[in-house]
Amino acid sequence: MGETGLNVVCKSCGAEVSPYVTECPYCGVRLRKRAPDLELGGDGGLEPKQSRREKRRNEKARRKSDRQPRTVSGAARPWATIVLILIPAIALLVRIATGTSLDGFGGVIVPFEGEWWRFITAPFAYLSVGYLFAVGVALSLFAPGLERRLGTIAVFVMLVACGSLGALAAYAVADQRDALVVIAGGNGIALGAILAWFTLNRVETMEEGKLVDLVGVLIAATVILLLPVVVPTADFWSGLAGGLVGAIAGLTATRFQSRR
Repeated sequence: MGETGLNVVCKSCGAEVSPYVTECPYCGVRLRKRAPDLELGGDGGLEPKQSRREKRRNEKARRKSDRQPRTVSGAARPWATIVLILIPAIALLVRIATGTSLDGFGGVIVPFEGEWWRFITAPFAYLSVGYLFAVGVALSLFAPGLERRLGTIAVFVMLVACGSLGALAAYAVADQRDALVVIAGGNGIALGAILAWFTLNRVETMEEGKLVDLVGVLIAATVILLLPVVVPTADFWSGLAGGLVGAIAGLTATRFQSRR
Protein backbone atom coordinates (compact mmCIF):
# COMPACT_ATOMS: atom_id res chain seq x y z
CA MET A 1 0.00 0.00 0.00
CA GLY A 2 1.08 3.56 -0.52
CA GLU A 3 2.53 5.58 2.36
CA THR A 4 -0.01 8.42 1.99
CA GLY A 5 -3.02 8.01 4.27
CA LEU A 6 -1.72 4.69 5.67
CA ASN A 7 -3.48 4.96 9.05
CA VAL A 8 -6.44 6.71 10.62
CA VAL A 9 -6.97 7.41 14.32
CA CYS A 10 -9.97 5.97 16.16
CA LYS A 11 -11.80 8.79 17.94
CA SER A 12 -12.89 6.43 20.72
CA CYS A 13 -9.70 4.66 21.83
CA GLY A 14 -7.06 6.73 19.97
CA ALA A 15 -5.52 3.72 18.24
CA GLU A 16 -4.19 3.90 14.69
CA VAL A 17 -6.03 1.53 12.40
CA SER A 18 -6.06 0.77 8.70
CA PRO A 19 -8.09 3.13 6.51
CA TYR A 20 -9.67 0.10 4.82
CA VAL A 21 -11.71 -1.17 7.81
CA THR A 22 -15.17 -0.05 8.87
CA GLU A 23 -14.84 -0.88 12.60
CA CYS A 24 -12.00 -0.35 15.06
CA PRO A 25 -10.45 -3.79 15.82
CA TYR A 26 -9.54 -2.61 19.35
CA CYS A 27 -12.79 -1.13 20.70
CA GLY A 28 -15.34 -2.06 18.05
CA VAL A 29 -16.50 1.51 17.37
CA ARG A 30 -17.96 2.08 13.90
CA LEU A 31 -15.51 4.23 11.89
CA ARG A 32 -17.39 4.56 8.59
CA LYS A 33 -20.44 3.17 6.88
CA ARG A 34 -18.47 1.19 4.32
CA ALA A 35 -14.87 0.56 3.39
CA PRO A 36 -13.43 2.93 0.78
CA ASP A 37 -13.10 1.84 -2.82
CA LEU A 38 -9.57 0.78 -3.73
CA GLU A 39 -7.49 1.35 -6.84
CA LEU A 40 -3.95 0.63 -7.95
CA GLY A 41 -1.49 3.37 -6.94
CA GLY A 42 1.55 4.60 -8.82
CA ASP A 43 3.79 2.02 -7.09
CA GLY A 44 1.46 -0.87 -7.90
CA GLY A 45 -0.09 -1.03 -4.41
CA LEU A 46 -3.68 -0.52 -3.37
CA GLU A 47 -4.77 2.96 -2.31
CA PRO A 48 -8.14 4.57 -1.51
CA LYS A 49 -9.92 5.64 -4.68
CA GLN A 50 -9.91 9.39 -5.11
CA SER A 51 -12.79 11.46 -6.37
CA ARG A 52 -12.43 13.56 -9.50
CA ARG A 53 -12.20 16.70 -7.39
CA GLU A 54 -9.37 15.21 -5.30
CA LYS A 55 -7.52 14.09 -8.41
CA ARG A 56 -7.80 17.57 -9.94
CA ARG A 57 -6.63 19.17 -6.68
CA ASN A 58 -3.65 16.82 -6.37
CA GLU A 59 -2.69 17.32 -10.02
CA LYS A 60 -2.87 21.10 -9.61
CA ALA A 61 -0.65 20.91 -6.52
CA ARG A 62 1.85 18.73 -8.38
CA ARG A 63 2.07 21.14 -11.31
CA LYS A 64 2.51 24.10 -8.97
CA SER A 65 5.33 22.25 -7.21
CA ASP A 66 7.02 21.54 -10.56
CA ARG A 67 6.94 25.25 -11.40
CA GLN A 68 8.73 26.27 -8.20
CA PRO A 69 12.24 27.66 -8.77
CA ARG A 70 14.79 24.88 -8.64
CA THR A 71 17.63 25.66 -6.30
CA VAL A 72 21.12 24.27 -6.61
CA SER A 73 22.59 22.51 -3.60
CA GLY A 74 25.84 23.94 -2.26
CA ALA A 75 24.88 27.56 -3.06
CA ALA A 76 23.84 28.50 0.48
CA ARG A 77 26.23 31.45 0.39
CA PRO A 78 26.54 33.65 -2.70
CA TRP A 79 30.23 33.03 -3.22
CA ALA A 80 30.25 34.26 -6.82
CA THR A 81 28.71 37.56 -5.70
CA ILE A 82 31.23 37.90 -2.89
CA VAL A 83 34.20 37.21 -5.17
CA LEU A 84 32.97 39.57 -7.91
CA ILE A 85 32.78 42.39 -5.36
CA LEU A 86 35.84 41.50 -3.30
CA ILE A 87 38.35 41.17 -6.17
CA PRO A 88 37.81 44.68 -7.59
CA ALA A 89 37.68 46.16 -4.07
CA ILE A 90 41.11 44.74 -3.26
CA ALA A 91 42.44 45.77 -6.67
CA LEU A 92 41.16 49.32 -6.20
CA LEU A 93 42.84 49.61 -2.79
CA VAL A 94 46.13 48.29 -4.19
CA ARG A 95 46.00 50.68 -7.16
CA ILE A 96 45.33 53.68 -4.92
CA ALA A 97 48.05 52.62 -2.47
CA THR A 98 50.66 52.15 -5.19
CA GLY A 99 49.63 55.20 -7.20
CA THR A 100 49.29 53.16 -10.40
CA SER A 101 47.25 54.60 -13.25
CA LEU A 102 44.12 52.79 -14.41
CA ASP A 103 45.47 52.03 -17.88
CA GLY A 104 48.38 50.23 -16.24
CA PHE A 105 46.11 48.27 -13.90
CA GLY A 106 43.97 46.22 -16.25
CA GLY A 107 41.84 48.68 -18.20
CA VAL A 108 41.32 48.27 -21.96
CA ILE A 109 43.22 50.95 -23.85
CA VAL A 110 41.95 52.10 -27.24
CA PRO A 111 43.76 51.86 -29.64
CA PHE A 112 44.37 48.25 -28.67
CA GLU A 113 47.94 46.91 -28.54
CA GLY A 114 47.30 43.18 -28.52
CA GLU A 115 47.03 42.65 -24.75
CA TRP A 116 43.99 40.37 -24.94
CA TRP A 117 44.00 39.67 -21.19
CA ARG A 118 42.75 43.22 -20.59
CA PHE A 119 39.26 42.17 -21.74
CA ILE A 120 39.15 39.87 -18.68
CA THR A 121 40.73 42.28 -16.19
CA ALA A 122 38.93 45.44 -17.36
CA PRO A 123 35.61 44.60 -15.60
CA PHE A 124 37.55 44.41 -12.30
CA ALA A 125 39.45 47.70 -12.69
CA TYR A 126 37.65 50.72 -11.20
CA LEU A 127 38.34 54.42 -11.38
CA SER A 128 36.55 55.32 -8.14
CA VAL A 129 34.92 53.92 -5.03
CA GLY A 130 31.53 55.33 -6.09
CA TYR A 131 31.60 53.35 -9.33
CA LEU A 132 32.44 50.13 -7.44
CA PHE A 133 29.71 50.88 -4.88
CA ALA A 134 27.00 51.22 -7.56
CA VAL A 135 28.01 47.96 -9.22
CA GLY A 136 28.36 46.20 -5.86
CA VAL A 137 24.84 47.18 -4.79
CA ALA A 138 23.39 45.87 -8.05
CA LEU A 139 25.26 42.57 -7.68
CA SER A 140 24.24 42.13 -4.05
CA LEU A 141 20.57 42.60 -5.00
CA PHE A 142 20.34 40.37 -8.06
CA ALA A 143 23.28 37.93 -8.24
CA PRO A 144 22.46 35.84 -5.09
CA GLY A 145 19.08 34.91 -6.59
CA LEU A 146 20.86 33.70 -9.72
CA GLU A 147 23.23 31.59 -7.65
CA ARG A 148 20.35 29.89 -5.84
CA ARG A 149 18.87 28.88 -9.18
CA LEU A 150 21.91 28.19 -11.35
CA GLY A 151 24.80 27.52 -8.98
CA THR A 152 27.92 29.48 -8.01
CA ILE A 153 30.27 28.41 -10.80
CA ALA A 154 27.71 28.91 -13.57
CA VAL A 155 26.83 32.41 -12.35
CA PHE A 156 30.48 33.40 -11.90
CA VAL A 157 31.35 32.31 -15.45
CA MET A 158 28.23 33.98 -16.86
CA LEU A 159 28.87 37.34 -15.17
CA VAL A 160 32.56 37.38 -16.07
CA ALA A 161 31.47 36.72 -19.66
CA CYS A 162 29.04 39.66 -19.41
CA GLY A 163 31.86 41.95 -18.31
CA SER A 164 34.45 40.70 -20.79
CA LEU A 165 32.14 40.65 -23.82
CA GLY A 166 30.86 44.07 -22.78
CA ALA A 167 34.44 45.42 -22.75
CA LEU A 168 35.02 43.83 -26.16
CA ALA A 169 31.90 45.49 -27.60
CA ALA A 170 32.93 48.86 -26.13
CA TYR A 171 36.39 48.51 -27.68
CA ALA A 172 34.89 47.70 -31.10
CA VAL A 173 32.72 50.83 -31.01
CA ALA A 174 35.56 53.08 -29.78
CA ASP A 175 37.95 51.67 -32.37
CA GLN A 176 35.54 52.56 -35.17
CA ARG A 177 35.50 56.16 -33.94
CA ASP A 178 39.32 56.30 -33.65
CA ALA A 179 38.87 57.49 -30.08
CA LEU A 180 41.60 57.40 -27.42
CA VAL A 181 39.81 56.04 -24.33
CA VAL A 182 40.27 53.69 -21.38
CA ILE A 183 37.47 51.20 -20.76
CA ALA A 184 37.21 49.76 -17.25
CA GLY A 185 34.65 48.76 -14.61
CA GLY A 186 31.90 46.21 -14.17
CA ASN A 187 28.81 47.95 -15.51
CA GLY A 188 28.46 45.08 -17.98
CA ILE A 189 28.57 42.59 -15.10
CA ALA A 190 25.98 44.55 -13.13
CA LEU A 191 23.50 44.97 -15.98
CA GLY A 192 24.04 41.34 -16.99
CA ALA A 193 23.06 40.22 -13.48
CA ILE A 194 19.97 42.44 -13.49
CA LEU A 195 18.64 41.24 -16.84
CA ALA A 196 19.50 37.58 -16.20
CA TRP A 197 17.56 37.76 -12.92
CA PHE A 198 14.67 39.52 -14.67
CA THR A 199 14.34 36.96 -17.47
CA LEU A 200 14.43 34.03 -15.04
CA ASN A 201 11.83 35.53 -12.70
CA ARG A 202 9.61 36.84 -15.48
CA VAL A 203 8.92 33.36 -16.84
CA GLU A 204 8.31 31.89 -13.38
CA THR A 205 5.98 34.65 -12.21
CA MET A 206 4.02 34.72 -15.47
CA GLU A 207 3.25 30.99 -15.07
CA GLU A 208 1.86 31.75 -11.60
CA GLY A 209 -0.19 34.71 -12.83
CA LYS A 210 1.99 37.29 -11.10
CA LEU A 211 4.22 40.13 -12.30
CA VAL A 212 7.86 40.88 -11.59
CA ASP A 213 8.52 44.11 -9.70
CA LEU A 214 9.39 46.12 -12.80
CA VAL A 215 9.94 49.35 -10.89
CA GLY A 216 12.92 48.01 -8.96
CA VAL A 217 14.43 46.40 -12.05
CA LEU A 218 14.00 49.56 -14.14
CA ILE A 219 15.56 51.77 -11.46
CA ALA A 220 18.57 49.50 -11.05
CA ALA A 221 19.08 49.11 -14.82
CA THR A 222 18.74 52.86 -15.40
CA VAL A 223 21.33 53.69 -12.74
CA ILE A 224 23.83 51.29 -14.31
CA LEU A 225 23.17 52.56 -17.84
CA LEU A 226 23.66 56.18 -16.74
CA LEU A 227 27.00 55.55 -15.01
CA PRO A 228 28.96 56.70 -18.12
CA VAL A 229 27.52 60.19 -17.55
CA VAL A 230 29.49 60.56 -14.31
CA VAL A 231 32.28 57.96 -14.72
CA PRO A 232 34.49 58.34 -17.84
CA THR A 233 35.64 54.71 -17.90
CA ALA A 234 32.11 53.27 -17.58
CA ASP A 235 31.41 52.81 -21.27
CA PHE A 236 27.74 52.82 -22.32
CA TRP A 237 28.22 50.07 -24.91
CA SER A 238 30.02 47.89 -22.38
CA GLY A 239 27.01 47.99 -20.06
CA LEU A 240 24.51 47.46 -22.87
CA ALA A 241 26.36 44.48 -24.35
CA GLY A 242 26.85 42.92 -20.91
CA GLY A 243 23.14 43.28 -20.20
CA LEU A 244 22.28 41.61 -23.51
CA VAL A 245 24.56 38.67 -22.70
CA GLY A 246 22.91 38.32 -19.29
CA ALA A 247 19.41 38.39 -20.78
CA ILE A 248 20.32 35.69 -23.32
CA ALA A 249 21.89 33.57 -20.58
CA GLY A 250 18.78 33.94 -18.42
CA LEU A 251 16.47 32.88 -21.25
CA THR A 252 18.70 29.92 -22.07
CA ALA A 253 18.73 28.81 -18.43
CA THR A 254 14.93 29.12 -18.26
CA ARG A 255 14.42 26.87 -21.27
CA PHE A 256 16.95 24.37 -19.98
CA GLN A 257 15.25 24.15 -16.58
CA SER A 258 11.81 23.77 -18.14
CA ARG A 259 12.97 20.66 -19.99
CA ARG A 260 14.27 18.93 -16.87
